[in-house]
Amino acid sequence: MSGPGGWWRRKSTPAKIETYTRWSFHSFAGIEFVSAGAPVFGQVGPRLATLLMSLAAVHSVLCAVTASRALDWLRGGREQPVRTLWTLGAATTVTAVAALLVAAHGPAGENVDGAAGGVFAVVVTFGAGAVAIGVRGRRRVLTSVAGFAAGTLAVAAALGMPVVVALFTTLVVLVGGGFFAFTYLFSGWLLNAVYELDEARETRARLAVAEERLRFGRDLHDVVGRNLTVIALKSELAVQLAQRGRPEAVTQMVEVQRLAHETQKEVRDVVRGYREADLAGELAGAQGVLTAAGIECTVTGPTAGLPAPVQAALGWAVREAATNVLRHGDARRCTVSVRVLAGRVVLTVENDGAPDGGGTGRGSGLVGLRERLAEIGGTLRAGPAGSRMFRLTAEVPLPSDAGHAAAVPAPREANEVAS
Repeated sequence: MSGPGGWWRRKSTPAKIETYTRWSFHSFAGIEFVSAGAPVFGQVGPRLATLLMSLAAVHSVLCAVTASRALDWLRGGREQPVRTLWTLGAATTVTAVAALLVAAHGPAGENVDGAAGGVFAVVVTFGAGAVAIGVRGRRRVLTSVAGFAAGTLAVAAALGMPVVVALFTTLVVLVGGGFFAFTYLFSGWLLNAVYELDEARETRARLAVAEERLRFGRDLHDVVGRNLTVIALKSELAVQLAQRGRPEAVTQMVEVQRLAHETQKEVRDVVRGYREADLAGELAGAQGVLTAAGIECTVTGPTAGLPAPVQAALGWAVREAATNVLRHGDARRCTVSVRVLAGRVVLTVENDGAPDGGGTGRGSGLVGLRERLAEIGGTLRAGPAGSRMFRLTAEVPLPSDAGHAAAVPAPREANEVAS
């Protein structure tokens, strides 16, 4: 069962920012309704207040729907919401004209003029901003906002509004609409940038894996390619000599056998060098891959002076732990620590990406790692370590002659791989 806020923790960082952006747009609709509708009560009668409040409520809902659909369009999830934009434009015009008619022909009194004028200015300002997010191109956005301001001036002049008031209202619409248009568009641009950065991180992680595969492939090609070419030539020569009954065929096949054994040994050396990289290299590689995947990784502890078998075993543990962090859960932080205690080395890898139900720590990779550690007397513990936390602990005994030397590393060496 997921705890409180589990739905939020399960979201990726771009998805969280998208959710925040959408609800910010919805909050703009609430701000519009409160700004336009709340001051109406107490200033005009119940009938006019209900009319103006209803117009403001409908317009704010249309603004929220338009902003949401326009954001989907900016993200490439749907076609441009042209009909929704025209609907919002028409609703803005109707609401603005209705508010001005109330101000011009409604009951006499300054309160009526102020309430209706406030509804007019707020509705047109938010309408101009919401329409701008569904328009592509800076020039079209500016034209859209300027068009709302020009329409405000034209309607105000047609209804006989004083020149000073009409100009001031037009300026409010121009500045306010431009501000909200910039806010909407900047939020959409920022959301797209976050998604692109997330895709770039994933690409970087995949490139790191591909680069390692290419390196391994190059090593195998360099080692095996030449020997296999010689083996093929000598085999053909041996076949030809054997067909002619020449005794030299045996010599050639002996040479082929020697080359085959030599190639087999060299391949084992390449694979052993790949599998048994030193602990410092594995820690640096794991930190680089996790960071490229957007996971904050911290590495601490000494690695210098440890025996080769211990480094090889712990290197495998680091590689398996990093793979599990990438493949399972949705980690945001990972800490790796190496401690040299009395007679043993302890490696601890902890991350906050465990599933809500916790991991079992019994995957096939961990089973193989336990067997590998058991060969040199080591142990492995893996499992939940609190809310959404997963901890892997590997302990490997130190040889008696290396225990004291490795237990007290130099201060500089103890921080060589610290993040």
